[in-house]
Amino acid sequence: MSESSPRLIATDLDGTIVRSDGTISDRTAAALARVERAGAVLVMVTGRPPRWMTGVAAAVDHHGVAICANGAVLYDLHTESVVHTREIAPDVIAEAVERLRAISPDLRFAVEYPHGFVFEARYDLGRWDAEALGGRPVDGAELVSRGGTKLLAFHPSAGPDALAEKAVQAVGDLVTVTHSSGRGLLEMSARGVTKATALAALCGERGIPSDDVVAFGDMPNDLPMLTWAGTSYGVANAHPLVLAAVTHTTSRNDDDGVAEVIERLFP
Repeated sequence: MSESSPRLIATDLDGTIVRSDGTISDRTAAALARVERAGAVLVMVTGRPPRWMTGVAAAVDHHGVAICANGAVLYDLHTESVVHTREIAPDVIAEAVERLRAISPDLRFAVEYPHGFVFEARYDLGRWDAEALGGRPVDGAELVSRGGTKLLAFHPSAGPDALAEKAVQAVGDLVTVTHSSGRGLLEMSARGVTKATALAALCGERGIPSDDVVAFGDMPNDLPMLTWAGTSYGVANAHPLVLAAVTHTTSRNDDDGVAEVIERLFP
């Protein structure tokens, strides 16, 4: 590894290295492989649950480690196994759901576990959830009966930015609220758990300071990680808040923007 190369690359997946068609290009996969080959650490930092990582692990030839569920799950891509979790307690989930229902009865909820998930019958399953195994519909009592890695709240018509602001006011003392899509879907982790806290813990274990970290992202759930890392890149298609916060920008996800940077960092 050259003296100018970072010791760790942290990248979001969807909208950052994953293209609009759901694939990771051969160029990006090759660039990611360079990181470990050069002796640096590769970390995928995503809102995805572990069950959505099988295809990613295969696409990158099982290189790297993943931080899933916005910081709640540490996942080994080499072995495709959960290493560590930070869960929301059942009573906290129950209180958060009650407060959010008071804001809008149109909200529908789901809870992620390290393996599988449950959802209310009215919850709008996205394409990934509809195709995934392990999910099952439950009533309100069962929804809040068990701790989980992530609480999801979906509103069929609300914009994500405005919805997130209201949710932070209502439950920000209980959970960490964020969002990562263009629809009204809120993602909530245990209070204080973010992509940044999980990445900082991983770096601390390996003796890597934030100045030696280069991070890539595109959505508000990436902001804690991007502002923590010594160097940060937003892809050109990123949310305006991300583009305003990063130290650099690169090309769109569909144009292999992350690969462009990695190829320069690890020639």
